[in-house]
Amino acid sequence: MDNKKPCMLFCGRSHPKLAEEIAGNLKVELGKVHIEDFPDGEIGIQIKENVRGRDVFIVQSIARRPNFYLMELLILIDAFKRASAKNIVVVLPYYGYGRQDRKNKGREPITAKLVADLLERAGATRVITMDLHTEQIQGFFNIPVDNLYARPAFIEALKKEGVGNSVVVTPDIGGVKIGREFSSDLGTDLAIVNKRRLDAEQVEADALIGEVKGRDVLLVDDMYSTGGTIQKAASVCKALGAKRVIAAVTHGLMLTDEVKGIEKLYITNTLPLSNEKGFSNVSVVSVAELFAKAIEYVIQGLSISSMFKSS
Repeated sequence: MDNKKPCMLFCGRSHPKLAEEIAGNLKVELGKVHIEDFPDGEIGIQIKENVRGRDVFIVQSIARRPNFYLMELLILIDAFKRASAKNIVVVLPYYGYGRQDRKNKGREPITAKLVADLLERAGATRVITMDLHTEQIQGFFNIPVDNLYARPAFIEALKKEGVGNSVVVTPDIGGVKIGREFSSDLGTDLAIVNKRRLDAEQVEADALIGEVKGRDVLLVDDMYSTGGTIQKAASVCKALGAKRVIAAVTHGLMLTDEVKGIEKLYITNTLPLSNEKGFSNVSVVSVAELFAKAIEYVIQGLSISSMFKSS
């Protein structure tokens, strides 16, 4: 790392394993911070390093216990601000509360904007995240936001898997852009499943735009929670003659005991996998190197978008 612009890397308690991997790629040690829970449930934090005038990077995913880890992150930011850190860059592998990015019905909140306001108000000067639920979330901030893509890590893993006579399929219209980029990188065709969300837990998929008969299908999406979207899309593809269905999904919330309906699921480590032994058909792809590279680019004042120009 560039000694002319010294930085320090810290993490909260949401995903220390990923933070350690990022630190390893950067060849630095994680900064020391003491975090404890008071008997009444409040969070106490003390920074154990001198950060005055330094560029500070905080790794924290807002998931598993989103309310708790969001509050922990806000307190961390406040602590660094009051310790006179020069810049406070929040590294959010998973941007929690990103699903509600607009009002679909009357009297609904826009939680993605609320989180952006909270991070800015606390003192964050920049955000580095990955595969936002919608890219418009970047516009909710008045500070720089770098949205990284897990696609390069997936492409490397998928090429090892072997993608012969295959087709990339997006489980809904909203994923057309990411689907087109995957199909371009892999040199395959693209198809789209028509999906309709019935409520917070149920989705309906009933039609396909494209041809999958006799071909391997790669489903791509940003999030796997209960698996309903992927399973419905896989069911449509198989009903239309797909030979094999695998999926690549960035954020593996994995709120079920097993993955059904597909032969294999690739996820990244933006979130800790709660039950690694329970998912025999799940393969985890590390994105630590991508985050480390983005941090180096920020430190050196380089354009992060150039990381993906060849993709």
